[in-house]
Amino acid sequence: MSKKIIIIIPTLNENDNVIYLYNTIVKKQKIPILFVDDNSIDGTRDKIFELSKKNKMVKFIFREKRYGIGSAHREGINWALKKNYNTCITMDADRTHNPLEIKNLLKKLKKNKADIIITSRFINKGSLEDWPVLRKFITKIRFYLVKLILNTNLDSSGGFRCYNLKTIKKKDFQFAENNGYFFLIKILFYFQKLKYKIVEVPAKLKFRVSGKSKMRFIDILSSLINLFKLSISNKL
Repeated sequence: MSKKIIIIIPTLNENDNVIYLYNTIVKKQKIPILFVDDNSIDGTRDKIFELSKKNKMVKFIFREKRYGIGSAHREGINWALKKNYNTCITMDADRTHNPLEIKNLLKKLKKNKADIIITSRFINKGSLEDWPVLRKFITKIRFYLVKLILNTNLDSSGGFRCYNLKTIKKKDFQFAENNGYFFLIKILFYFQKLKYKIVEVPAKLKFRVSGKSKMRFIDILSSLINLFKLSISNKL
């Protein structure tokens, strides 16, 4: 028996944001959430577990160490495929992605008969207007580097996406083996090569409301190295 929609949210020490996500997605929109947690130590797991006992629409995967956000996306998507969901939406736990945009993504997926809907920070001006200058600069530099090196106009590094699990082949999700942030870039790169229909929609992102960013310098460096590796391998 197929199921309709699941929201996949990776977490790592997001105790302050779990209740907000539950209230705005599960309670308000009646859409289930799968939390994929990378061994949080701030009470995030306890909160998720308590919510799951209260409401069966709260699902979870508790992992024993920090495997990375890319790994969390991949494991969550594979879980959704095994459970026969038709559609999954991935989003961040830090409130940068607006849960009230979920239904818009679903509408765009249906209207455009798309395989993937991605949100873009660069279609409209002002999408990052309340972000700190340094973080905004890093985000824009990354966008233009990916655009130049991989020859794509897509906002490839954003995690707020809607996947049509009825049209994307399960094996195609395994092309991007990266466990870190580069997974998001690589999976879209391969989906473009495989001719899946990818549609961008504008999104305005808030800067993190609560908690601390999990992006480290090593994550940025690793993404740059992987970007150049992918470019070279694609030219061979």
